[in-house]
Amino acid sequence: MLALSFAVRYLLDDRLPVGFPYLTFFPAVIITSFFAGVLPGIAVAFVAGLFSWYFFIPPFDSFALTGGSTLALSFYVFIVAVDILLIHWMQLALDRLEIEKESAARHADERDLLFRELQHRVSNNLAVVSSLLNAQSRGTDSSEASSVLQQASARIALISKIQRELHDPGRQSLDLGPYLTQLGPDLLEASGMTDIRYEVDAEAVEVSAELAVPLGLIATELISNSIEHGCADGRAGRIVVELRRESGGAEKRETPLCLTVSDDGPGWPEGFSVSSSRNLGMRIVASLAEQIGGVFEISNAGGAVSTLRFVTRGDLAD
Repeated sequence: MLALSFAVRYLLDDRLPVGFPYLTFFPAVIITSFFAGVLPGIAVAFVAGLFSWYFFIPPFDSFALTGGSTLALSFYVFIVAVDILLIHWMQLALDRLEIEKESAARHADERDLLFRELQHRVSNNLAVVSSLLNAQSRGTDSSEASSVLQQASARIALISKIQRELHDPGRQSLDLGPYLTQLGPDLLEASGMTDIRYEVDAEAVEVSAELAVPLGLIATELISNSIEHGCADGRAGRIVVELRRESGGAEKRETPLCLTVSDDGPGWPEGFSVSSSRNLGMRIVASLAEQIGGVFEISNAGGAVSTLRFVTRGDLAD
């Protein structure tokens, strides 16, 4: 850079007016300081100053000092000193930024690792509780107590499964469609009712982690209710689960969603009311629907129909 800047300045000497002795040396000092560091930049600045003083400041080809040459050298020293200091401070700032960036990335990795470990431990603990309840249900002589324990075990196992689905800390959401598709076969296999036809028609809907657990429990209770009552006595029935967006929201995330579970069984008993029901599953559904700000309704249309309307906004989940 020093040789190039001197050659260019020498070639331009006849074309430049008097008063530009350092014109080509400033870029050499700046570029050298930026790419090679402060010390090489100072070295280039020093030698370039000598070249300019000797060759391009009157009296030429001499290191004699006059008032004009002293002023020109002072101006040059001030300018290159400011340039080198600014570049040095900028490089220090970039180094600090890189260190902070590496530290932030390391902390993020540690956070993700701790999150996954926490999720894993929570899932395992829930699975252990579910297994204990299941084992207790087999050890009791009361059929009613055994049924209650098995239902509690299934609900806890469901929460454990959802926790595993949310292992990714960057994701923290669940696509309801694939989840509902897999939920039915799992429940049918657990109940031993393999002759029931299970159908899902669901739009792609991502729900937050706060909504995933209550919605999963609600869907489980409604599908289990259809298995138990809509397809009772081993009858080969049909269960249909639908998830649809309805019009009415200003934004997509505020659009009301409708989850419907229907079967082709005998339907809801005449006069049945969810609010006054003593059935634990229906009471759980009603409580969770209220928790997420949803509206739960039942009707008969060729069988029992259960409908939950809700939105996916986080403030309703809170």
